Amino acid sequence: MIEYVEIESKTPAKHTVIWLHGLGADGQDFVPIVPELKLPNDLAVRFIFPHATIRPVTINAGYEMRAWYDIAGIQLDAIIDREGILASAQMIEELIAQENSRGVPTENIILGGFSQGAVMALTIGLRRATPLAGIVALSGYFPLADETLAQTNNTVRDTPIFLAHGTQDFMVPFALGQMSYQLLKEAHCQVSWHAYPMGHAVCGEEIRDIGEWISSEYKRQTA
Repeated sequence: MIEYVEIESKTPAKHTVIWLHGLGADGQDFVPIVPELKLPNDLAVRFIFPHATIRPVTINAGYEMRAWYDIAGIQLDAIIDREGILASAQMIEELIAQENSRGVPTENIILGGFSQGAVMALTIGLRRATPLAGIVALSGYFPLADETLAQTNNTVRDTPIFLAHGTQDFMVPFALGQMSYQLLKEAHCQVSWHAYPMGHAVCGEEIRDIGEWISSEYKRQTA
């Protein structure tokens, strides 16, 4: 089982957010956002922050770091590490199954991520046979979009997606976020698009919006 950081809810968990970090970071990276989301205590949300495998990353001269998959280059036509993406996806699926065994049903689990983590969240969330409660994809892109969307069933297509990007992002260009949004919209996915005046990062306004979105989705599903 993949290692992770866990922030338990104050009461027995009814919902779970699994949050995937970006290239070179680890599960601790987004732990500080939990209180900033200002989620109501009565939602009883458990947070899980997994650590990606340490592996050599081609674009960084083969330097070993935590990464969900290898990156060959920044160009759109660079080789996509499909095998790495799907191997990491299987590890996250095991976490989802673990949450099910702990009493949190799949429809109460939100999968989120930043940068590489956003790639994983979209790929995993839209390749599943059954839908998650939602997907949060920040400052990412969608390298396996054609393959993934071709097998997305209509029920999973209705999974709410919070897609966001910084307009001044030069690491994962803003245009890639816009392209992902267009692909999802054309595939009739339930995606909402959010742009913020920032680089490859998160900002307070974005965290506030995510917190409101998570609260509204969980409350809508339990109404």
